[in-house]
Amino acid sequence: MTKRDELQPIVIIIDDDELVRDALDDLFRSIGLQTKQFASVPEFLKWKLPDGPSCLVLDVRLPGLSGLDFQSELNKANVQIPIVFMTGHGDIPMSVRAMKGGAVDFLSKPFRDQDMLDAVQAGLDQDRKRRQSVGDNLQLKIAFDSLTAREQEIMGFVADGLLNKQIAAEIGVNEVTVKFHRGNMMRKMGAKSVAELVRMADTLGIRRSAK
Repeated sequence: MTKRDELQPIVIIIDDDELVRDALDDLFRSIGLQTKQFASVPEFLKWKLPDGPSCLVLDVRLPGLSGLDFQSELNKANVQIPIVFMTGHGDIPMSVRAMKGGAVDFLSKPFRDQDMLDAVQAGLDQDRKRRQSVGDNLQLKIAFDSLTAREQEIMGFVADGLLNKQIAAEIGVNEVTVKFHRGNMMRKMGAKSVAELVRMADTLGIRRSAK
């Protein structure tokens, strides 16, 4: 499998009814989505999660661990994959529990094909955004780690709104030295303004060192 294939969105179907799995497989493939089928949670757990955007279409009633219990286990393990639930025996408490657990949707069988497609597309969009955010944050952390200790210190002061002369007084150097380190820091972080740097610092949890 190529890297390009790995990054294609994929819909994961878990249902113990083969006819349901095949019908959903045909539905998703009809709009160009890749799919992977499983008859149970243990079968799914033997498989490595994909690197690209994904959405889990999960039946509530399964042999062994139920769909709702599996959702709880995923949440405990901090495995973030959007879930679209489906059931032929649903009730309001079930749907409330699923949605509180972060489910994208809770569909009762028989459902309209378009309702399922809409829910899955919403799940894939959600996962794309999450992955983009994780990737952006990782790049931000790499950029911050590339700073010298002095540049990291100055970033905290700049993000807290201190002027160059105030920073110089705080760390005991002259203002020219602060300007030099500040310029390098802004360049390495890719920050075009102090406002952008403040947003980066907030994301990283960078705060001025208390004295």
